[in-house]
Amino acid sequence: MAGRILHLSDIHFGCENKAAVEAVLQIARIEAFDLVAITGDITQFGAPEEFAAARAFVNALPPRSLLTPGNHDVPYATPERLYAPFERYRKSLGEPWASSFEAPGLSARAFNSSRGAQVRINWSKGAVRERQVRRLVTSLDGVPAGNLKLALCHHPLMEVTGGPMTGNVRGGAEAVSILAEGRVDAILTGHVHTTFAHALPCEDGKTYAIGAATLSLRERGQPAGFNIIEWEAECIRVKAQGWTGSHFETIRTWGLPRR
Repeated sequence: MAGRILHLSDIHFGCENKAAVEAVLQIARIEAFDLVAITGDITQFGAPEEFAAARAFVNALPPRSLLTPGNHDVPYATPERLYAPFERYRKSLGEPWASSFEAPGLSARAFNSSRGAQVRINWSKGAVRERQVRRLVTSLDGVPAGNLKLALCHHPLMEVTGGPMTGNVRGGAEAVSILAEGRVDAILTGHVHTTFAHALPCEDGKTYAIGAATLSLRERGQPAGFNIIEWEAECIRVKAQGWTGSHFETIRTWGLPRR
């Protein structure tokens, strides 16, 4: 079984690259994808008008989508950040904590690595609880043999070598170990606004971290972009797309052998 995934992240509605976002929307409509995966920071400040723009964007996509929130999807500097951090997200985009997608040859699960508040100064960093990840792995028990098994969250669970910023995910290393033990093929993330694909250092080395660039104006050394992920029985291919100012083109490709 083979297929294709459109992997978007960090659109930051309110600070989006409007031309790049419109071009992605056209690609999503014209080309065939089994799934559109959006790994968080869909808004800039979690404002109602930003969520309205995000909702309109998602509604314009093909119906095969799976989303998870990022740290920017929590209302900024309002009491809601403390007592109902993901309520705006829930009303506009759906369940923030755990969601799933199934298609022939594909089983994907999303979980939330963002928090409204934490006992540390920088609340933008990630946090994962062991039970979150174990529930995800359990939910994949019994999926058809050979299915591509994906996990989605916002923060890279382990730091990206040479990345422009950190995720500093509490519980991240433990989560990676559990996901690899559960034979998850890839963990899709965003947050650092740069694309990457590499094997994670545990189990058989065939659980991969894959990150997408931003579609906002908040670039960090790489143009606005997204990933096209293709898979077949023996390989996952990641094609990073970069915005030229008028169109997208492939700027880097990885081939990742499957178990």
